[in-house]
Amino acid sequence: MLFHTMVGSNDIERSRRFYDAVLGALGAGEATLNMAGSGHTRLFYRQKGGTNFIVTQPINDEPATVANGSTVAFSCKSPEQVELFHTTAIANGGTSIEGLPGPRQTGMGTVHLAYVRDPDGNKLCGIYIPA
Repeated sequence: MLFHTMVGSNDIERSRRFYDAVLGALGAGEATLNMAGSGHTRLFYRQKGGTNFIVTQPINDEPATVANGSTVAFSCKSPEQVELFHTTAIANGGTSIEGLPGPRQTGMGTVHLAYVRDPDGNKLCGIYIPA
């Protein structure tokens, strides 16, 4: 259903370092740099046959802000990869939020997850849902 998810950044190079490391821990390659028609820089993380994740300088030239109540969740292949997502995010300027990584009871049963904020304050989640 989704083609892409996009978050804003006030420091695109800081975001590149953060997301190259964090998404690299999940098996994604480095970002493809894109210049929007407006002249603003964007980072594209593409997943073949899947959803794209984009980080952009806001094209209205206003500061990037976080959306209250929104979270971008990245699929992990194991509980260990959830831990790696969390550890890598913290080591690269992210902030741990909502407790330590681990199992949580949800409407989908027990899932393993970790929540962090990127350096711009965007809320991210690494999640593993057992089959």
